Amino acid sequence: METVDNLNDKTVKKLQDLIEINIDSSKGFVTASENIGNTRISGYFRECAGRRSNFANELQGFVSWNGDEPKDSGSIKGTVHRWWVDLRGTVQDGDEHAVLAEAERGEDAIKERYEDVLKETAGSPLNAVLQQQYASVKADHDAIRDMRDARDT
Repeated sequence: METVDNLNDKTVKKLQDLIEINIDSSKGFVTASENIGNTRISGYFRECAGRRSNFANELQGFVSWNGDEPKDSGSIKGTVHRWWVDLRGTVQDGDEHAVLAEAERGEDAIKERYEDVLKETAGSPLNAVLQQQYASVKADHDAIRDMRDARDT
């Protein structure tokens, strides 16, 4: 029977994937917060970065408890990486709508990753933790989408 300190290999692999995407997301939000002029959006991005860093740390703890070495860096591939590369270019122009649109696309990617992991690890003893993190990711996604939509002309 799977327990928090005796997770199966599939669950640990999925946690590693979520650690990686949360690290990518946190770094991306930091970059965006440093390069956008709107202090309200910048502050929100910093809050998102902190949440994602905390999620990665929390998941790293579970991986460690299971005797594995948790990932400690993001990926250089995948949707989130491309999103942040695109975002870095967009942020240079200072176009709030474009930055928010790119951020929302990245949020789509992390939200979908959580949805996939939740389906694949149904019944895991970490389900409550993953559900809580997913709810926060979804709330951030929706807030960023709403900020973006408010700037539509």
